[in-house]
Amino acid sequence: MPRTARMTPGGVIFHCLNRGNDRRPIFDNDEDFAAFERVLEATLDAVPVRLLAYCLMPNHWHLLLRPTQDGQLGAFMQRLTTTHVRRWHRLRRSEGHGHLYQGTYKSFPVQDDRHFLPVARYVERNALRANLVERAEDWRWCSLWRRQGGSAQERVILSEWPVPRPTNWPTRVNAMESTNELKTIRQSLLRGRPFGDPAWQTQTADRLNLQQTFRERGRPKKRVE
Repeated sequence: MPRTARMTPGGVIFHCLNRGNDRRPIFDNDEDFAAFERVLEATLDAVPVRLLAYCLMPNHWHLLLRPTQDGQLGAFMQRLTTTHVRRWHRLRRSEGHGHLYQGTYKSFPVQDDRHFLPVARYVERNALRANLVERAEDWRWCSLWRRQGGSAQERVILSEWPVPRPTNWPTRVNAMESTNELKTIRQSLLRGRPFGDPAWQTQTADRLNLQQTFRERGRPKKRVE
């Protein structure tokens, strides 16, 4: 089953994720994190999608992106990962010695209304959820830190949200998610399923050829006569 949409119409928001091969670390130290952020900034200059939120973790990363043209998301992600892999191996002098990433990135579409906030919260809460920091805004390699504590120049790469950012946003990010909220987001992440209202989910699945993300996995149950 494909993990990404076959089309990426401009204007649709996507949550994107990629992990290290075999879940091994892809960031060993602060310089590795900073190097990826430099690649991210350069890729945004070359392929100007809108970066709404992000979080870099030791063995994976999350990006919340809004492409503005058809095909832009795929071009952005290919350039980002290809450049990062090349520079990562060059630094370690390990060209040709195995894969850095587990494979192609995973993604799911996000409705640009009230459903955006839970996904943004999920992204920016990652380091706190993993017990890497005491407060989410303390994690240096995240859009929450960049908006709260970064310089004006560091905030330039972040685009405006499709909904107003709550004034108490850091407090909301630090509050624990409900079990149902985590379940529905992780289900979309696992299946590539659109995240939003039922009608929007159906419309977006038809538009992006993602109908299979709503089908049950495994063999069909046998009918009992």
